[in-house]
Amino acid sequence: MRLTRPLCVSVSRFLRPAFLATSVLASLAPVAAQAQMPGPMGPIAVGVVAAEQQDIPVTVTVPGRAVAYETVDIRPRVSGVISEIAYQPGRALERGDLLFRIEAETYEAELATAEARVALAEASQGAADATVRRYEALEGTGISTGALETAQVAAMQAAADLSAARADLQIARLNLERTEITSPISGRAAVASVSVGALVTENQTTALTTVTRIDPIYVDIEESSRRIGEMRARMNAGALQMGDSLDIALRLETGAIYPGRGELVSPGIAVSTTTGTTRFRIRFDNPDRLILPGQFLRAELTVGTTTAILVPQMATARSSSGALTAYVVADGVAQQRVLTSQGTYGNGWIVTDGVEPGEQLVVDGLTNLQDGAEVAPVAVVISDQGVVTPADGSSQAFTAPGAPAGN
Repeated sequence: MRLTRPLCVSVSRFLRPAFLATSVLASLAPVAAQAQMPGPMGPIAVGVVAAEQQDIPVTVTVPGRAVAYETVDIRPRVSGVISEIAYQPGRALERGDLLFRIEAETYEAELATAEARVALAEASQGAADATVRRYEALEGTGISTGALETAQVAAMQAAADLSAARADLQIARLNLERTEITSPISGRAAVASVSVGALVTENQTTALTTVTRIDPIYVDIEESSRRIGEMRARMNAGALQMGDSLDIALRLETGAIYPGRGELVSPGIAVSTTTGTTRFRIRFDNPDRLILPGQFLRAELTVGTTTAILVPQMATARSSSGALTAYVVADGVAQQRVLTSQGTYGNGWIVTDGVEPGEQLVVDGLTNLQDGAEVAPVAVVISDQGVVTPADGSSQAFTAPGAPAGN
């Protein structure tokens, strides 16, 4: 009897954990079986738009640099001491406005001397001419032919002296005028490189200042000769139709589009041997001075239109080989297509092959979508901001079974 009770206790101790484990497994079995049951399967809802063939502008974006319309280095044409700086740096100037004044006393004295020499030469010529007339009247009656010829030579010498004196007078006047240095163009002048009292020399190498005109302004762009050739080939093949004029927009360094439109003023006539590019010059009005010389800019040239299908970039992907792909719906099945594009316009690819007009192009519900999958197409519209909404205004979620919503 003493052995029976301890034996029963020992057996219960071994059976209790086993019983509990069995109970736990029994309770979890329905849950595990439920988790292994397959969910409902069916067509995947996808958002589609109809592919439309349209005339799409062909735009080329090329880098460029802003160049001043006119720029002039101001140097003195006479020597002397700067007596006045008559302009404010950065302010607008008109052609002929005074910039610098050089002390003029020396040149005023030279002008007076030249005027006196002209008066003396005029008097000498008058006397010589009177002598010739008198000798001509007395020739043969007391005045020999030789004396007349000598008088005539003296008269010509006096006329030459008068011409030289008048030339000296003109130079003296010019030198006096050049003591006032004016702007040869309209524009804005930089800070002066000299101050009042500085000695300057005629035609010195150092400029006193620089006057620059930036309204209008030039933008020099460079395009590769290869792409120019490709554009010509497309035009010759009829794939690119030229417009009546070249539409040129400009993108600033901030990314904003410049409000004005450009005009091509100098087409490229040569190809650089180092870069393989051709330079073009475009002119823009610049009344607000938003463009300054030396700025890096991007010009967007609309060279014409092409007939193609504009496929939203959100509907495309790249395959492992790098090919551009998209899905279309045919007979309730998603088909993956390889697209041939001719660049981009806005937020879309310009597609010339791979999608036919009228086909349903999948633009939403692309998550986990595979070629050959059964789909339920829902017509949608895409806003300018790229937001996709059902065309009927309902709230439709384009989600593959078991996959998170979204594109």
